[in-house]
Amino acid sequence: MQNFRYKALPIDVHFGVGKSAETKDILLQHGYHKVLVITTSAQEEVGRKLAKELQEICAGVYPHAVRHVPIDVANKAVEFVKSTDIDCCLALGGGSTIGLAKIMALQTHLPIVAIPTTYAGSEMTSIYGLTENNLKATGKDIHVLPKVVIYDPKLSVTLPAEISACSGMNAMAHAVEALYAEDKNPIVTLMAVEAIKALKSALPVIVKDLNNISARQKATYGAWLAGVCLGSVGMAIHHKICHTLGGTFNLPHAQAHAITLAYSVQYNCSADIEAMDELAEALDVSSREEVGLAIYRLNESLGIELALKDIGLPESGPAEVARIMCDSPYYNPREYNYDELEGLLQKAYKGLPPV
Repeated sequence: MQNFRYKALPIDVHFGVGKSAETKDILLQHGYHKVLVITTSAQEEVGRKLAKELQEICAGVYPHAVRHVPIDVANKAVEFVKSTDIDCCLALGGGSTIGLAKIMALQTHLPIVAIPTTYAGSEMTSIYGLTENNLKATGKDIHVLPKVVIYDPKLSVTLPAEISACSGMNAMAHAVEALYAEDKNPIVTLMAVEAIKALKSALPVIVKDLNNISARQKATYGAWLAGVCLGSVGMAIHHKICHTLGGTFNLPHAQAHAITLAYSVQYNCSADIEAMDELAEALDVSSREEVGLAIYRLNESLGIELALKDIGLPESGPAEVARIMCDSPYYNPREYNYDELEGLLQKAYKGLPPV
């Protein structure tokens, strides 16, 4: 067995159907009395409903989060927080909202409480991202790690089938890359395999029956585990692809993750034999050579858009993404090969199977 280090994340996690109804009590237990609710504009109404439930401890609603956290949006949010008397940022939503709250926390050291409404997973990490000049940069800082996360599977019931599926595959990507991370360890591997199995089982049920609360519970559980994986070990080539697609071309985050995962694992299928064998078992296929196609077929069964061109990538995109990746690569168990990556990205652009 390999030598390893495992460091548990200091987050207070509350999980359960209807658990969000206890938000005020949980906030008070942690000593928060001036709470700013943060949402996207689309979720402002939900945020104001939560604000009403928080009563006197709510200091207002800030409904200006957008995807990929553009620097101008981040700067305005930080200025607003610094001018407001609050003691906690409560992020209600998915990766866009939690991402903005993290930049607020990074600049002010205010604590974050997160109530995820998607399966994004960023609520379980000390990773933040910021987009400037069409490039998305990421970093790590303990101040952006939420102090409390409240998981309520009921909150994801309103997600449409396609968003549920893409968000779930986004979560699966965190677990998949944890299997072959540079700093992987046996504890995270156990969580990653469990997350992949839970999401693979739950997502097909959800897209057929959006109100199936049992499947929503399982998907939320899988997303939580995948988020722990994301927060505990480094990621690799798949996340470099998606950060480039988001920062440079402003493609929707979850959809980009969902589409490109099949091609990322196909690229790595012979690079870390142990990891890919574990992935094959979790996906219930007979060999590691099948993992890319298995994920592609899963996307197909979930009704996910299969082509990057259909979510906004221009025809020149595959070559540009491959160039950016090779110019500033993340760790990966296999070296970056421009020609092969461009070829796979061309397939992803057209929505063709990875093999």
